[in-house]
Amino acid sequence: MLEAYHNNNLPSRNTSESDPDLRSQIKSRWANVSSEKWNDWHWQLANRIRTFAELQALVCLTPDEELGIQRATERFRMEITPYFARLIDPDNSACPIRRQVIPSAAELVVTPSEQVDPLAEKKHTPVPAIIHRYPDRVLFFPTLHCASYCRFCTRSRIVGHIEETVPFDQLEPAFEYLRAHREIRDVVISGGDPLTIGDNKLEFLISKLRSIEHLEILRIHTRVPIFLPQRITAELTNMLKKYHPFYMSIHVNHPSEITFEAADACARLADAGIPLGGQTVLLKGINDDVLTMKKLMQELLKIRIRPYYLNHCDLVAGTSHMRANVATGIAIIENLRGHTSGYAVPTFVIDTPEGGGKIPIGPEYLLSNENGRIRLRNYRNEIYEYVDEEAT
Repeated sequence: MLEAYHNNNLPSRNTSESDPDLRSQIKSRWANVSSEKWNDWHWQLANRIRTFAELQALVCLTPDEELGIQRATERFRMEITPYFARLIDPDNSACPIRRQVIPSAAELVVTPSEQVDPLAEKKHTPVPAIIHRYPDRVLFFPTLHCASYCRFCTRSRIVGHIEETVPFDQLEPAFEYLRAHREIRDVVISGGDPLTIGDNKLEFLISKLRSIEHLEILRIHTRVPIFLPQRITAELTNMLKKYHPFYMSIHVNHPSEITFEAADACARLADAGIPLGGQTVLLKGINDDVLTMKKLMQELLKIRIRPYYLNHCDLVAGTSHMRANVATGIAIIENLRGHTSGYAVPTFVIDTPEGGGKIPIGPEYLLSNENGRIRLRNYRNEIYEYVDEEAT
């Protein structure tokens, strides 16, 4: 299906051969950047890789990538922080870091099941910046900007599009909605990525939410500790811990993302008393095998992130090349349960189309339940019987 896209006379390289000149450019790209600048999150954002020419100077691009950068970015922008770009293997097109952030021509292929808004979020948006799908919780997205952009983003229809972002001075209807709906007790601050917002504006938003008496739990969903660990400053953590109970879910997809810098950023958050949960997307050719997933979950625990959800990749238009099948996800969970710490076993979920919400799925351990006699199998496929005395 992609062959038709390859007749554009784009430059190509044999990625099996190393280019010494390119290797030198990659090593020297940020050699003259001072440590002070490199560790300044504002500098990282200002110097993101955004263009074909910038990326071509760093990576031996394949024809699919070259076309993806030129064509797929018309739909969904490409931006990569220098920090995250340095984790990319420039010679290996299968690099798990690279495949998450560099566009591919495969994004131009849309299958019949895929949709622009697969979770029907627009239908569940009563006021700008609010998605209300579950009874007692909402998603609040005060920004649509991210530090870098994942090529499988569920919200790619609006994320990264400046014109879709609601200005801060126009967020009052969102706060009014939250005040009026007393059944809401839990607010997920998402986006985009809320940690791309500066400290003062972020605290303004959080303090407004905390002032609403019936809101018990505040959460931030973020990928910044992975894309931009420099953002997790002492000033930020000191501000966040003023608003407990405060939680954070961090999106991590591969063990290679857990660098010293990322681990240090998570330590600062955990030391501020913020419970950390892990969100992972099951991605074809990136983490869809037991060994990679087990390593990832164990490494998350070591940096005090409790694995929470393993999300099946949503039916977003142009993502079929990144979507593993559901049976693979179930098999991974089966090979984690009992084979490693229970804390290292996330819940595998499908976020159902048309806004049906997340549904957990997994291996079948309950074989039968008749007259209070329950037949179960364990992780070694051994069969046991349990008597449910209340049901006999």
